Amino acid sequence: MTPQSFISPNRRSVLIQAGVIVAAAVAPRILIAAELVATPGQTEGPFYPVEFPPDMDNDLVRVTGQAARAIGQVIHVSGRVLDMRGQPRPGSVVEIWQCDANGVYRHPRAAGQGRIDHAFQGYGRMQVDEQGRYRFRTIRPVPYPGRTPHIHFAVHVPGQGRLVTQMYIEGEPLNARDGVLNGIRDPNARRSVIVPLLAAQSPEAGALHGQFDIVVAA
Repeated sequence: MTPQSFISPNRRSVLIQAGVIVAAAVAPRILIAAELVATPGQTEGPFYPVEFPPDMDNDLVRVTGQAARAIGQVIHVSGRVLDMRGQPRPGSVVEIWQCDANGVYRHPRAAGQGRIDHAFQGYGRMQVDEQGRYRFRTIRPVPYPGRTPHIHFAVHVPGQGRLVTQMYIEGEPLNARDGVLNGIRDPNARRSVIVPLLAAQSPEAGALHGQFDIVVAA
């Protein structure tokens, strides 16, 4: 054995440990990229706003100029807009819209306009940051005839177009019978739009938080 080919046991141990550290650092990134599933497109539905409210920021619970707060359980929904490599898509704009706690949309064709919660904004919009992050403060969606609780999302990606999808709540009994949700045939894609709501991760006392990352295919 030549002097150049000899590696002492101590040095060999150090090299092995270094290799393990490097592999541990790289493996999660490779694994995350391999596990990404493109967020499935879904129907926009009949209640996308025909006109936008004067207040259309990312807090749907408080409407500017009103003292009242929206009826319902407050939730925070946040996430990132990513490509299939796990890279952020800065410049993207995220929209959400949903019915209020009475199951009524802010839309002239939606039933129950006499019961609408005027303290609920119903629609919100924001641009993601440089890391692709967005966040909304809204209410936990409720069921209405024919649908399980859900929040509509639309993502405008620069140079790529618009993705429309829906976010669902983990554990909702009506999920199993919802035709729109179960129209997603790929089980991995279907799971990707079902989000748990957790109190421990909420930035607001008494509220819940859901993490919903949106992955756009090229």
